[in-house]
Amino acid sequence: MTDSNTAHLVDPEPDPESPVLDGALVDHGRIADLIAQIKESADKLASDRTSRGDLKILSRTMRELRYAFKVFSPYRSRRKVTVFGSARTLPGTPAYVQAVEFGKAMADRGWLVVTGAASGIMEAGHVGAGRENSMGINIMLPFEQGSNPIIAGDPKLVHMKYFFTRKLMFVKECDAVCLLPGGFGTLDEGLEVLTLLQTGKRDLVPVVLLDPAGGDFWHHFQEFVEGKLLANGLISPEDTSLYLLTDSVPAAMEEILGFYRVFHSMRFVRHQLVFRLFERPSDELLDAINSEFADILVDGQFRVGEPLPEEKDEPAFVALPRLIFHFNRRSLGRLRELINFINRSGPGNGSASPSAGI
Repeated sequence: MTDSNTAHLVDPEPDPESPVLDGALVDHGRIADLIAQIKESADKLASDRTSRGDLKILSRTMRELRYAFKVFSPYRSRRKVTVFGSARTLPGTPAYVQAVEFGKAMADRGWLVVTGAASGIMEAGHVGAGRENSMGINIMLPFEQGSNPIIAGDPKLVHMKYFFTRKLMFVKECDAVCLLPGGFGTLDEGLEVLTLLQTGKRDLVPVVLLDPAGGDFWHHFQEFVEGKLLANGLISPEDTSLYLLTDSVPAAMEEILGFYRVFHSMRFVRHQLVFRLFERPSDELLDAINSEFADILVDGQFRVGEPLPEEKDEPAFVALPRLIFHFNRRSLGRLRELINFINRSGPGNGSASPSAGI
């Protein structure tokens, strides 16, 4: 099924000797196929006799996500940190001041700061980053959620009706997450991020639980995690490696920037997991990885290699060395520990690159 909007994406006479052109054609063909599937699903809604209420949900969801993808697309070459926290935090309070400092520190290093665009911690992150380095995903509520003056009216601001589409964009588009004190919404967002990381539904990113200096908000959360979840076997000990708790902005910065010191990004290619790295692992490091992390392999060993053929749709990353292995898709906390192990091996260069998708 094609129409005038998709037929031009496929060249009827591709050059088999041109791998770059071939990769582009395959990618365009897949796009056309996906658009056709979306249209087919929409057509089936009529035969399914879907209710008007359900159709309204689907229609609004599609429109919200399409527009959000359009807004974020030009900025995917810059790393972004999503900042969560209470809309009720008042200016001048320790948590607000901490969020301003964190937002400024990230913007000074070339990162974009993404928040819910409202008041409180969200406003503070934008105050620190400044309008030029801020992006917002606002939720439409009858209270609390007017856009803060830093991001209001900016083309990098998206308004959404549904929390689930908003949370999808927060997580999909980010390269790091920082949570400051907040209420139900902050806890919901933080636990969803940790759930996605723990289950492998989102590529690994650094997560920081940031208290104001001398604060104990996240320390109480950690006591619950250790005393109830870990003590009762509801999570694994390595799951606590998925986040860092600190009351120091420099420590938060080191956790985030250090994550990309050597590690660049990850991608599954069939049953293989590929780490793209800024530096090629030495033979000694490779031996150490095989010795320390054999428990996360299904079979075989860790090996250093070139980009796999399926990765030719990402030509910007072709020069990066690879660590390739058959990951068990279960030990995500240990996988994060592997990234830490690799990052400690060299200075690296984690300046900027596109976000990894869900």
